[in-house]
Amino acid sequence: MTHSVQLLGISNAIVDILAHIEYEFLEEIGAVPGSMTLVDMDRAREIYAAMGPATEMSGGSVANTIAGFANLGGSSAYIGRVKADQLGGIFNHDMRSLGVDVRLEAAPDGAPTARSHILITADGQRTMQTYLGACTELSVDDITAKSMGTPRAVLIEGYVWDLPEGPELTRKAIAIAKQNGTTVALSLSDSFCVERHRDSFDHAVRNGVDIVVADEDEINELVKADSFDDALEAIRTYDNLFAITRSDKGSVIVHGDEYIVQAATPVDRIIDTTGAGDAYTAGFLFGWVNDKPLAECAKIGTFCGTQVIQQIGARIEPGLLDSYS
Repeated sequence: MTHSVQLLGISNAIVDILAHIEYEFLEEIGAVPGSMTLVDMDRAREIYAAMGPATEMSGGSVANTIAGFANLGGSSAYIGRVKADQLGGIFNHDMRSLGVDVRLEAAPDGAPTARSHILITADGQRTMQTYLGACTELSVDDITAKSMGTPRAVLIEGYVWDLPEGPELTRKAIAIAKQNGTTVALSLSDSFCVERHRDSFDHAVRNGVDIVVADEDEINELVKADSFDDALEAIRTYDNLFAITRSDKGSVIVHGDEYIVQAATPVDRIIDTTGAGDAYTAGFLFGWVNDKPLAECAKIGTFCGTQVIQQIGARIEPGLLDSYS
Protein backbone atom coordinates (compact mmCIF):
# COMPACT_ATOMS: atom_id res chain seq x y z
CA MET A 1 0.00 0.00 0.00
CA THR A 2 1.09 3.55 -0.77
CA HIS A 3 0.93 5.64 2.40
CA SER A 4 -0.36 9.23 2.18
CA VAL A 5 2.05 10.44 4.89
CA GLN A 6 4.44 8.76 7.29
CA LEU A 7 2.76 9.87 10.53
CA LEU A 8 -0.68 11.19 11.47
CA GLY A 9 -1.34 12.63 14.93
CA ILE A 10 -4.71 12.80 16.70
CA SER A 11 -4.74 14.91 19.85
CA ASN A 12 -5.85 17.93 21.84
CA ALA A 13 -4.85 21.01 19.83
CA ILE A 14 -3.41 23.53 22.30
CA VAL A 15 -1.44 26.74 21.81
CA ASP A 16 1.59 26.83 24.11
CA ILE A 17 2.25 30.27 25.60
CA LEU A 18 5.73 30.11 27.14
CA ALA A 19 7.32 32.65 29.44
CA HIS A 20 10.27 32.77 31.84
CA ILE A 21 9.11 33.90 35.27
CA GLU A 22 10.31 34.19 38.85
CA TYR A 23 8.92 31.98 41.63
CA GLU A 24 7.29 35.09 43.08
CA PHE A 25 4.98 35.21 40.06
CA LEU A 26 3.73 31.70 40.86
CA GLU A 27 2.97 32.85 44.40
CA GLU A 28 1.11 35.90 43.08
CA ILE A 29 -1.21 33.79 40.92
CA GLY A 30 -1.53 31.00 43.48
CA ALA A 31 0.08 28.31 41.32
CA VAL A 32 1.89 25.30 42.77
CA PRO A 33 5.39 25.06 41.22
CA GLY A 34 5.65 22.14 38.79
CA SER A 35 1.91 21.54 38.64
CA MET A 36 -0.57 21.44 35.75
CA THR A 37 -3.87 23.12 36.61
CA LEU A 38 -6.98 23.39 34.45
CA VAL A 39 -8.44 26.91 34.44
CA ASP A 40 -11.50 28.60 32.96
CA MET A 41 -11.44 31.29 30.27
CA ASP A 42 -11.57 34.21 32.70
CA ARG A 43 -8.63 32.83 34.69
CA ALA A 44 -6.70 32.19 31.46
CA ARG A 45 -7.13 35.82 30.43
CA GLU A 46 -5.95 37.04 33.86
CA ILE A 47 -2.77 34.95 33.70
CA TYR A 48 -2.02 36.00 30.13
CA ALA A 49 -2.38 39.68 31.04
CA ALA A 50 -0.01 39.31 34.01
CA MET A 51 2.72 37.07 32.62
CA GLY A 52 4.65 39.53 30.44
CA PRO A 53 6.57 38.70 27.21
CA ALA A 54 5.80 35.24 25.87
CA THR A 55 6.35 32.92 22.93
CA GLU A 56 3.25 31.43 21.29
CA MET A 57 3.31 28.28 19.18
CA SER A 58 1.25 25.22 18.38
CA GLY A 59 1.39 22.72 21.19
CA GLY A 60 -0.19 19.85 23.01
CA SER A 61 1.74 16.63 23.45
CA VAL A 62 1.16 14.84 20.14
CA ALA A 63 1.04 18.11 18.20
CA ASN A 64 4.56 18.77 19.52
CA THR A 65 5.58 15.33 18.31
CA ILE A 66 4.06 15.89 14.86
CA ALA A 67 5.77 19.29 14.52
CA GLY A 68 9.09 17.79 15.61
CA PHE A 69 8.66 14.85 13.25
CA ALA A 70 8.11 17.30 10.37
CA ASN A 71 11.24 19.25 11.31
CA LEU A 72 13.24 16.02 11.26
CA GLY A 73 12.22 15.66 7.61
CA GLY A 74 9.23 13.37 7.99
CA SER A 75 5.89 13.77 6.21
CA SER A 76 3.07 14.26 8.68
CA ALA A 77 -0.59 15.18 9.15
CA TYR A 78 -2.68 16.25 12.11
CA ILE A 79 -6.25 16.03 13.41
CA GLY A 80 -7.27 18.32 16.28
CA ARG A 81 -9.92 20.96 16.93
CA VAL A 82 -9.31 24.73 17.17
CA LYS A 83 -11.67 27.68 16.79
CA ALA A 84 -11.40 30.33 14.07
CA ASP A 85 -9.94 32.90 16.49
CA GLN A 86 -6.51 34.47 16.95
CA LEU A 87 -4.92 31.50 18.71
CA GLY A 88 -6.60 29.03 16.37
CA GLY A 89 -5.05 30.88 13.47
CA ILE A 90 -1.65 30.76 15.18
CA PHE A 91 -1.97 27.00 15.73
CA ASN A 92 -2.95 26.09 12.17
CA HIS A 93 -0.54 28.53 10.52
CA ASP A 94 2.32 27.29 12.69
CA MET A 95 1.66 23.64 11.86
CA ARG A 96 1.16 24.27 8.15
CA SER A 97 4.34 26.38 7.99
CA LEU A 98 6.23 23.23 9.00
CA GLY A 99 4.66 21.26 6.18
CA VAL A 100 2.11 19.46 8.38
CA ASP A 101 -1.14 18.61 6.60
CA VAL A 102 -3.77 19.98 9.02
CA ARG A 103 -6.86 17.92 8.24
CA LEU A 104 -9.58 19.90 10.09
CA GLU A 105 -10.55 23.49 9.39
CA ALA A 106 -11.00 25.81 12.38
CA ALA A 107 -14.52 25.82 13.84
CA PRO A 108 -16.50 29.03 13.17
CA ASP A 109 -18.19 28.88 16.55
CA GLY A 110 -17.96 27.09 19.90
CA ALA A 111 -15.38 27.44 22.67
CA PRO A 112 -12.20 29.49 22.15
CA THR A 113 -8.99 27.72 21.13
CA ALA A 114 -7.23 25.87 23.94
CA ARG A 115 -4.11 27.37 25.41
CA SER A 116 -1.53 26.35 28.02
CA HIS A 117 0.40 29.03 29.89
CA ILE A 118 3.77 27.37 30.47
CA LEU A 119 5.60 29.28 33.19
CA ILE A 120 9.29 28.44 33.34
CA THR A 121 11.52 29.24 36.31
CA ALA A 122 15.30 29.64 36.18
CA ASP A 123 15.86 26.00 37.18
CA GLY A 124 13.92 24.79 34.12
CA GLN A 125 10.83 23.71 36.04
CA ARG A 126 7.55 24.28 34.22
CA THR A 127 4.21 25.15 35.78
CA MET A 128 1.20 24.95 33.49
CA GLN A 129 -2.14 26.72 33.66
CA THR A 130 -4.28 25.21 30.90
CA TYR A 131 -7.62 26.15 29.37
CA LEU A 132 -8.93 23.29 27.20
CA GLY A 133 -11.65 25.11 25.27
CA ALA A 134 -12.17 24.05 21.66
CA CYS A 135 -9.96 20.96 21.78
CA THR A 136 -12.64 19.20 23.87
CA GLU A 137 -15.04 19.53 20.93
CA LEU A 138 -13.14 17.07 18.74
CA SER A 139 -15.83 14.55 17.82
CA VAL A 140 -16.42 11.12 16.37
CA ASP A 141 -17.62 12.78 13.16
CA ASP A 142 -14.17 14.37 12.72
CA ILE A 143 -12.60 10.91 12.42
CA THR A 144 -13.31 9.53 8.95
CA ALA A 145 -11.53 7.49 6.33
CA LYS A 146 -11.02 10.74 4.42
CA SER A 147 -9.61 12.78 7.31
CA MET A 148 -7.29 9.97 8.37
CA GLY A 149 -6.11 8.89 4.94
CA THR A 150 -3.59 6.05 4.79
CA PRO A 151 -0.57 7.04 6.90
CA ARG A 152 2.24 4.60 7.69
CA ALA A 153 1.41 5.14 11.38
CA VAL A 154 -1.09 7.07 13.48
CA LEU A 155 -0.15 8.42 16.91
CA ILE A 156 -3.07 8.88 19.32
CA GLU A 157 -2.71 10.97 22.47
CA GLY A 158 -3.89 9.43 25.74
CA TYR A 159 -5.46 12.73 26.80
CA VAL A 160 -8.00 12.26 23.98
CA TRP A 161 -9.72 9.71 26.24
CA ASP A 162 -10.69 12.64 28.50
CA LEU A 163 -12.79 14.26 25.77
CA PRO A 164 -16.59 13.79 25.85
CA GLU A 165 -16.43 11.58 22.74
CA GLY A 166 -12.82 10.51 23.28
CA PRO A 167 -13.15 6.76 23.87
CA GLU A 168 -15.55 6.37 20.96
CA LEU A 169 -13.49 8.42 18.51
CA THR A 170 -10.29 6.58 19.40
CA ARG A 171 -11.99 3.24 18.81
CA LYS A 172 -13.13 4.52 15.42
CA ALA A 173 -9.64 5.78 14.57
CA ILE A 174 -8.07 2.43 15.48
CA ALA A 175 -10.66 0.57 13.39
CA ILE A 176 -10.02 2.76 10.33
CA ALA A 177 -6.27 2.40 10.78
CA LYS A 178 -6.52 -1.38 10.91
CA GLN A 179 -8.63 -1.44 7.74
CA ASN A 180 -5.94 0.58 5.94
CA GLY A 181 -2.90 -1.32 7.19
CA THR A 182 -1.80 1.63 9.35
CA THR A 183 0.29 0.98 12.45
CA VAL A 184 -1.30 2.41 15.61
CA ALA A 185 0.87 4.10 18.25
CA LEU A 186 -0.46 5.30 21.59
CA SER A 187 1.13 7.92 23.83
CA LEU A 188 -0.05 7.30 27.40
CA SER A 189 0.33 11.04 28.15
CA ASP A 190 0.24 11.12 31.96
CA SER A 191 0.08 8.64 34.85
CA PHE A 192 -3.10 10.27 36.19
CA CYS A 193 -4.64 9.95 32.73
CA VAL A 194 -3.73 6.25 32.76
CA GLU A 195 -5.30 5.88 36.20
CA ARG A 196 -8.54 7.45 34.94
CA HIS A 197 -8.75 5.21 31.88
CA ARG A 198 -6.66 2.15 32.77
CA ASP A 199 -9.15 -0.50 31.66
CA SER A 200 -9.88 1.27 28.39
CA PHE A 201 -6.19 1.83 27.72
CA ASP A 202 -5.38 -1.79 28.46
CA HIS A 203 -8.14 -2.96 26.12
CA ALA A 204 -6.84 -0.69 23.35
CA VAL A 205 -3.24 -1.87 23.86
CA ARG A 206 -4.35 -5.49 23.62
CA ASN A 207 -6.77 -4.88 20.74
CA GLY A 208 -5.39 -2.67 17.99
CA VAL A 209 -2.51 -0.60 19.36
CA ASP A 210 0.88 -1.73 18.04
CA ILE A 211 3.32 0.71 19.68
CA VAL A 212 3.08 2.18 23.19
CA VAL A 213 5.13 5.26 24.06
CA ALA A 214 5.24 6.16 27.74
CA ASP A 215 7.36 7.12 30.69
CA GLU A 216 8.17 4.91 33.65
CA ASP A 217 5.32 6.16 35.86
CA GLU A 218 2.75 5.68 33.10
CA ILE A 219 3.82 2.09 32.43
CA ASN A 220 3.78 1.29 36.15
CA GLU A 221 0.24 2.66 36.34
CA LEU A 222 -0.93 0.78 33.24
CA VAL A 223 0.05 -2.64 34.62
CA LYS A 224 -0.45 -1.73 38.32
CA ALA A 225 3.19 -2.45 39.11
CA ASP A 226 4.95 -1.41 42.33
CA SER A 227 8.31 -1.12 40.60
CA PHE A 228 9.67 -0.69 37.11
CA ASP A 229 11.17 -4.19 37.20
CA ASP A 230 7.71 -5.59 37.91
CA ALA A 231 6.30 -3.51 35.06
CA LEU A 232 8.90 -4.91 32.67
CA GLU A 233 7.89 -8.45 33.55
CA ALA A 234 4.24 -7.58 33.00
CA ILE A 235 4.62 -5.96 29.58
CA ARG A 236 6.60 -8.92 28.26
CA THR A 237 3.25 -10.72 28.14
CA TYR A 238 1.95 -8.16 25.63
CA ASP A 239 2.56 -8.34 21.89
CA ASN A 240 3.20 -4.60 21.58
CA LEU A 241 6.38 -2.66 21.03
CA PHE A 242 7.02 -0.45 24.09
CA ALA A 243 9.27 2.62 24.09
CA ILE A 244 9.66 3.80 27.69
CA THR A 245 11.52 6.93 28.80
CA ARG A 246 13.14 7.06 32.25
CA SER A 247 14.44 10.63 32.51
CA ASP A 248 18.16 10.59 33.47
CA LYS A 249 18.14 6.79 33.28
CA GLY A 250 17.61 6.92 29.54
CA SER A 251 15.02 4.76 27.84
CA VAL A 252 14.08 1.12 27.45
CA ILE A 253 12.65 -0.61 24.38
CA VAL A 254 10.73 -3.83 24.97
CA HIS A 255 9.22 -6.06 22.31
CA GLY A 256 8.57 -9.57 23.58
CA ASP A 257 11.96 -11.02 24.46
CA GLU A 258 13.80 -8.11 22.82
CA TYR A 259 15.12 -5.67 25.44
CA ILE A 260 17.20 -2.58 24.60
CA VAL A 261 18.57 0.00 27.02
CA GLN A 262 19.52 3.42 25.69
CA ALA A 263 21.56 5.56 28.08
CA ALA A 264 20.69 9.20 28.67
CA THR A 265 23.03 11.89 27.38
CA PRO A 266 24.45 14.17 30.10
CA VAL A 267 23.84 17.90 29.63
CA ASP A 268 25.51 20.90 31.26
CA ARG A 269 22.32 22.86 31.83
CA ILE A 270 18.62 22.07 31.62
CA ILE A 271 16.72 25.15 30.45
CA ASP A 272 13.19 23.81 29.95
CA THR A 273 11.88 20.25 30.21
CA THR A 274 8.73 21.09 28.23
CA GLY A 275 8.14 18.44 25.59
CA ALA A 276 11.19 16.27 26.19
CA GLY A 277 9.08 13.13 25.95
CA ASP A 278 7.28 14.48 22.88
CA ALA A 279 10.63 15.08 21.18
CA TYR A 280 11.81 11.59 22.11
CA THR A 281 8.64 10.17 20.54
CA ALA A 282 9.22 12.19 17.35
CA GLY A 283 12.76 10.89 17.03
CA PHE A 284 11.85 7.30 17.87
CA LEU A 285 8.98 7.19 15.38
CA PHE A 286 11.05 8.96 12.71
CA GLY A 287 13.54 6.14 13.00
CA TRP A 288 10.78 3.53 13.02
CA VAL A 289 8.94 4.75 9.90
CA ASN A 290 12.30 4.84 8.12
CA ASP A 291 12.90 1.19 9.05
CA LYS A 292 15.83 1.82 11.39
CA PRO A 293 16.75 -0.88 13.94
CA LEU A 294 15.04 -0.37 17.30
CA ALA A 295 18.31 0.50 19.02
CA GLU A 296 18.87 3.25 16.45
CA CYS A 297 15.28 4.50 16.94
CA ALA A 298 15.93 4.82 20.67
CA LYS A 299 19.22 6.62 20.02
CA ILE A 300 17.54 9.15 17.70
CA GLY A 301 14.75 9.67 20.24
CA THR A 302 17.27 10.32 23.02
CA PHE A 303 19.20 12.74 20.83
CA CYS A 304 16.03 14.74 20.10
CA GLY A 305 14.89 14.79 23.73
CA THR A 306 18.33 15.89 24.90
CA GLN A 307 18.37 18.83 22.51
CA VAL A 308 14.91 20.03 23.51
CA ILE A 309 15.67 20.27 27.24
CA GLN A 310 18.51 22.69 26.46
CA GLN A 311 16.18 25.30 24.92
CA ILE A 312 12.90 27.05 25.64
CA GLY A 313 9.88 25.29 24.18
CA ALA A 314 9.11 21.79 22.98
CA ARG A 315 9.92 22.28 19.30
CA ILE A 316 12.62 20.26 17.55
CA GLU A 317 14.45 22.71 15.33
CA PRO A 318 14.81 22.08 11.56
CA GLY A 319 18.07 20.45 10.58
CA LEU A 320 18.64 18.92 14.02
CA LEU A 321 19.72 15.59 12.54
CA ASP A 322 22.52 17.32 10.64
CA SER A 323 24.49 17.12 13.90
CA TYR A 324 23.41 13.57 14.73
CA SER A 325 25.97 10.79 14.53
